[in-house]
Amino acid sequence: MTKNRVDISDSTAISMPVRNMLAIIGAVAVGVWAYFGVLERITMLETKSVLTEKDINQHVERLETEVVKNTEFRIKWPRGEMGSLPADSEQFMLIEDLYGSMEKIEKHIESMADNRINIDFLRKQVDKMMVDIEKLKDADRDIVYKNGNGN
Repeated sequence: MTKNRVDISDSTAISMPVRNMLAIIGAVAVGVWAYFGVLERITMLETKSVLTEKDINQHVERLETEVVKNTEFRIKWPRGEMGSLPADSEQFMLIEDLYGSMEKIEKHIESMADNRINIDFLRKQVDKMMVDIEKLKDADRDIVYKNGNGN
């Protein structure tokens, strides 16, 4: 068994053709270069993944906040708890002014209705006076003609 035994130490000499040694060194260099290239790519992808995850989390938080605000707005705006648009305020003022004008017009119409009753009453009185005046004129004419003062 001593024939197959190989003793290796720091002073053991190995003979190898230079081309084989250069091929081994080249293969090791390509292997090291490929290893560091893959390692760099993995590191870059992990960094990109972490940044993307943080960005996605920020967007999700912002969207959740926006959904809460939208729900709050959707519920509170119609109730008037969040204010109103300037156009709405202007319309409300115009509506109030119209109500005031309508009240004045209604009062005027009511007073006109009372006037109409008074006018109708006075017209009847004037018609009756005209009839009475005509009767008095006729009676006066009859008296004047009977006494002979007529022409």
